[in-house]
Amino acid sequence: MEPTPLLIVDAANVVGSRPDGWWRDRAGATARLRDSLVRVADDGLPPELPAPVEVVLVVEGRARNVPSAAGVRVVAAAGSGDDAAVELVAGAPERRRLVVTADRELRERVAALGAEVYGPRWLRDRTEPSDQSR
Repeated sequence: MEPTPLLIVDAANVVGSRPDGWWRDRAGATARLRDSLVRVADDGLPPELPAPVEVVLVVEGRARNVPSAAGVRVVAAAGSGDDAAVELVAGAPERRRLVVTADRELRERVAALGAEVYGPRWLRDRTEPSDQSR
């Protein structure tokens, strides 16, 4: 088994999970998500996901032109972002694969291929600075 786990993030689903005005600038919201994932490659997401981690952000639609960043590979889906995430999971059967999405159908598809599935809140709780004022 490949020792480096693969973390696949469904960008549209994670960005869309919080009503913070993302719809006014989908690419900007996706770039902010990408930037919040940069440290995950080196630091992991303890305790569930120790470092190092290969981080892949699957983008589609208006966010398709968001570029990769250090530690985060951005994959622009040719069609459905869900299909691209499934292809990534299917293409790495020898690895531990974690998919972040709240999409019920995608969750079922990747779980059937042996991937672990986590929701957007799990990711946000581990990548965003805590704000005690909320």
